[in-house]
Amino acid sequence: MALPPITLRQLAQELGNAIRFNPNLTARWVVAELSDFSIRGHAYMELIEKDDEGLTVARLKANIWRSNLCHVAPKFERATGQTLKSGLKVMVYGSVAYHEQYGVSFNIVDIDPSYTLGDMERIRREIIQTLTREGVINLNKEQEMSLAPQRIAVVSAAGAAGYGDFVNQLQSNTQGFKFYCHLFEAVMQGERTAASVIDALHRIEMTIDLWDCVVIIRGGGSTSDLNGFDNLELARAVATFSLPIIVGIGHERDRTVLDDIAHTRVKTPTAAAEWLINSAQQLLDRVTSLARQVADEARVQYSEALKQVSYIEVSLPALAQQRLTGAKAVLSNIASTLPHIAKNRVIAANRSLESMMSSVRQAGASKLSAADTYLNVLQNNIKISPLKALRQQTRRVEALQGVVNALSPQNTLRRGYSVTTYKGKAVRRADELPTMAQIVTRLADGEVTSIVTTKKTK
Repeated sequence: MALPPITLRQLAQELGNAIRFNPNLTARWVVAELSDFSIRGHAYMELIEKDDEGLTVARLKANIWRSNLCHVAPKFERATGQTLKSGLKVMVYGSVAYHEQYGVSFNIVDIDPSYTLGDMERIRREIIQTLTREGVINLNKEQEMSLAPQRIAVVSAAGAAGYGDFVNQLQSNTQGFKFYCHLFEAVMQGERTAASVIDALHRIEMTIDLWDCVVIIRGGGSTSDLNGFDNLELARAVATFSLPIIVGIGHERDRTVLDDIAHTRVKTPTAAAEWLINSAQQLLDRVTSLARQVADEARVQYSEALKQVSYIEVSLPALAQQRLTGAKAVLSNIASTLPHIAKNRVIAANRSLESMMSSVRQAGASKLSAADTYLNVLQNNIKISPLKALRQQTRRVEALQGVVNALSPQNTLRRGYSVTTYKGKAVRRADELPTMAQIVTRLADGEVTSIVTTKKTK
């Protein structure tokens, strides 16, 4: 038989009674991990439990009222050397409570300091130790960051508020700096976080020459939502990536293993944008300062140059007068020594001329004697040579006469040849004669006149 309906408040009262009167829910030691720990007079937090793969499998709101916090917190700090914070694995003592408006919570009244570090902290420590052994822990920190990175590859969720804040901050910067961002979308929460971010880094690597740096950003949330970033493979991918990586994940209080290995860690996505803007501003300030120094140095050099020009302008007339005086002294010295030099040159020239005249007289006498001897020889040759030459030329003329007679046209005609002429000119080719042309053929004993009727050419 179905129970009659009740109001929500009545149901809440029944649930509260069930919890209050259940001995298993009061005065219990509970092992859990602290998440989203904060103190606002009272201490508020979440107790979480994760499985072997680091995934959250249980979650419960908890608190430590101020009256209990004043002895629970100092007790923990004295034993462990650190304050209560998110990520610590603790054993706490308390009871389950239920409030009609705020739901179920666990009221903590004591703590066992022996449980100090939670699974989140242990996982981070083990990842850091592994990367240190592999020698890659500082590789990304050693990447050279551009002085003012402007081409930004962003890894984030497309609709995330943190990504929107990041882009808006860059685009609305008051200095007017231009940034070129491209989103490589990834899942930023849950068990798919690590694999998705690694895939985004692989996609960035395919166009790596287009980017100055990588920014991995995620807005705030509960600390347990950031578990996916505490992953060995993701940490190794970030540590060994070929571009410097800026990490801005969560709130200021949040920290993941990526914060310890990335090139630059900032508090939030907005802080990442501010870091980029400040880098551009610092470069602009540096360039402006250098330009100012160059301008100042140019002014100094110009002033020095003006001083030098003024000095030269003043000293130039005196220098010119000094040079002119020196030149006059040189000319005066030359003028005084020139007559003596000229006299010596004339004496030397006379001596050379007398020597040459003596040599000429001796050479002339010798040449004249040789010429007389040669003239006598020529006179003898002149007497003999004409008769000899006349006889030689006579014999040559006689020989040529014989050749001329043998080759004369009359002798050629006597040997059976003839000469044909047309209009007084010798005919050498048949095609020179037109039909009915009158030609004259000369033979040894006379001439024959003919009319051309036909002709044949070869």
